[in-house]
Amino acid sequence: MTTSTSSAWIDAAERHIAGTYKRFPLVLVRGEGCWVWDENGRAYRDFVAGIAVCNLGHCHPEVTRAICEQAATLVHVSNLYYTQPQIEVARMLTENTFADRVFFCNSGAEANEAAIKIARKYFKDRGEGDRYEMVSMVQSFHGRTMATLSATGQEKIRKGFEPVLQGFRFVPFNDIDALRKALTPRTCAVMLEPIQGEGGIRLPDPGYLQAVRRLCDETGALLIYDEIQTGMGRTGALFAHEHEGVCPDIMTLAKALANGLPMGAMACTETVARAFAPGAHASTFGGTPLVTAASRAVLRILTQTDILAHARAMGERLMSGLRDIAARHAVLREVRGRGLMIGAEIDGDGTEVVMACLEKGFLINCVQGNVLRFVPPLVVGPDDIDALLSCLDEVLGR
Repeated sequence: MTTSTSSAWIDAAERHIAGTYKRFPLVLVRGEGCWVWDENGRAYRDFVAGIAVCNLGHCHPEVTRAICEQAATLVHVSNLYYTQPQIEVARMLTENTFADRVFFCNSGAEANEAAIKIARKYFKDRGEGDRYEMVSMVQSFHGRTMATLSATGQEKIRKGFEPVLQGFRFVPFNDIDALRKALTPRTCAVMLEPIQGEGGIRLPDPGYLQAVRRLCDETGALLIYDEIQTGMGRTGALFAHEHEGVCPDIMTLAKALANGLPMGAMACTETVARAFAPGAHASTFGGTPLVTAASRAVLRILTQTDILAHARAMGERLMSGLRDIAARHAVLREVRGRGLMIGAEIDGDGTEVVMACLEKGFLINCVQGNVLRFVPPLVVGPDDIDALLSCLDEVLGR
């Protein structure tokens, strides 16, 4: 392998960048489609895609053209004024979802922050100020701000930042009885990922999301879907909840929303949206002309081409291949996923497998210590998938 920790770039990074990431010894300088290249010119097939961000692949020509044209036209003005790309993206999102209104921000954490705030404000405006608690799921991940880490059901994320924000309860994902018991007259919302991403690619049991919706309706609590990782075609549908046919009251988006530019959104019904009157919430850089121009191009591709069907087909090919490998190698315990959001649970630490794949020219990652996660660009081809499967077959055979 040509990469080395002696790289001058890596040495500089270790001196000057905050150590919040344990990075691989790799300096990436270029990308195209499903490929990235390092500083030494070596190519890698990318099955991480910026962690489900570059859903249309690296440097998609239509997205790149939209960014360049907008950068030469208008990059930023205050949200005190209207801008055309922002209006168009809001229209496209509402036309393709349950939502009536969209609030734009810069990241998934900010989108979830907006969802938490609007849920509390909604009940405050109704004269139910004591209704501020939320129930979220064990092993969930909702962000790194104080509010969103407080809503995250992983102790390792909250550790060291106590006391966290009060008012959050956690129940196991897929346990409807535990959720029923956790709901109280003080519960304002239930917050969950339709498929848990950082929690290990955990899918909802059949009927689970429908049961959650019924509980929310019975108790008057709002239902919030965190579609930050699952949305924008990742699961073979525009949004993951479409597979279950159950709509929320609030949905959060980010990651692939602008295919790599920093953009988040909180979408909600008209009834909920009334809680965000002027001055209730804001974002200086939320929905700038530049990022919304990119997002407009992304949404056009996702809604006007056959890319979602392609993602479903490639996801089936990858899952089928992984299950064939599992039949040959007992170290691979379980394969689960939907579309191109796939996890392969192995017996042991996944780090060695990730590094072995890196050595062979494939970027994958691992969550929860032993779940190999595959979230390649939706434009991934059968040759890319077959090459990865061959690599994994060899690596796991060791």
